[in-house]
Amino acid sequence: MAVDKANLLKLLDRVPYAKTLGIQLTGDPERCLLPARKSNIGNPTLPALHGGAIAGFMELSAMSLVLQHTDAERVPKVVDYSVDYVRAGKFCDTHSRCELVYLGRRMINVRVSAWQEDEASPIAMARVQFLLKDTPW
Repeated sequence: MAVDKANLLKLLDRVPYAKTLGIQLTGDPERCLLPARKSNIGNPTLPALHGGAIAGFMELSAMSLVLQHTDAERVPKVVDYSVDYVRAGKFCDTHSRCELVYLGRRMINVRVSAWQEDEASPIAMARVQFLLKDTPW
């Protein structure tokens, strides 16, 4: 059974960085929004978003998708995470789209794309692997 939106928000509240970034859920389970916030700027002269803010946004977007597709009662553990920065993130709203690549009993792989004005022109792409259940190793 998947997590409903109210419980998903409660689970994401357990991740302080989600509040710090200001991540918002959209009506689409595969999409999230990172509103433009001055606290997410890394280079104030351009201004451009901090790479860590973009990476954190993408990781938390993937986590929200995992929580919506599983019956996990706690935040899944990130096992592996890889980000490719394609272009600078401007100071404007940033969107993400997640795709479930593999949903196993213990491991889940998610592909994430982040963009600003045009989904066909991503600012970053990522691959995230999660561990769902505790294992003896």
